[in-house]
Amino acid sequence: MSRLLLGIAITGAIFAQPPKYGIGRAPTPEELKAWDISIGPDGAGLPEGSGTVTQGKEVYASKCAKCHGGQGQGGDEAALVGGQGSLRGPKPLKTVGSYWPYATTLFDYTRRAMPFKQPGSLTNNQVYAVVAFVLHLNGIIGENSVMDAKTLPQVKMPNRVGFTPDPRPDTGATRPKK
Repeated sequence: MSRLLLGIAITGAIFAQPPKYGIGRAPTPEELKAWDISIGPDGAGLPEGSGTVTQGKEVYASKCAKCHGGQGQGGDEAALVGGQGSLRGPKPLKTVGSYWPYATTLFDYTRRAMPFKQPGSLTNNQVYAVVAFVLHLNGIIGENSVMDAKTLPQVKMPNRVGFTPDPRPDTGATRPKK
């Protein structure tokens, strides 16, 4: 019995302190800020900047069209346009215009992950612009629309109510309004 207690005590002592390997360091506040870029569905966290459909067309042509096609129809990578009305069919086409519930998600994803071979290389103005262009290609916003931290969260995506909210009480999730 005493061997068992001794074993438990030794095990507890071993796991009580994390090992130190002598590598790495705590991130600086600036480094943490650079990674703290999440954007909420309500637009919380959107940065300053703005972009128009016309500006976005230029950014898209130089940074996006090679993979996603000249009009977002798809190419080497996924289509960004089309698929409206296809989600209940046998071959749903999940695009920005048919599937995504929030325009702010498009901004967040584009800023983090695009262009594929240079993620995070677009300026905030370029991201707002290319998002405006993609939303326009999907018929969601007009040709003269300007996207910024105020207007982007107001965009009503076609599939905004197509998702089931998480029913767990700690999430506070509710179904979005149409």
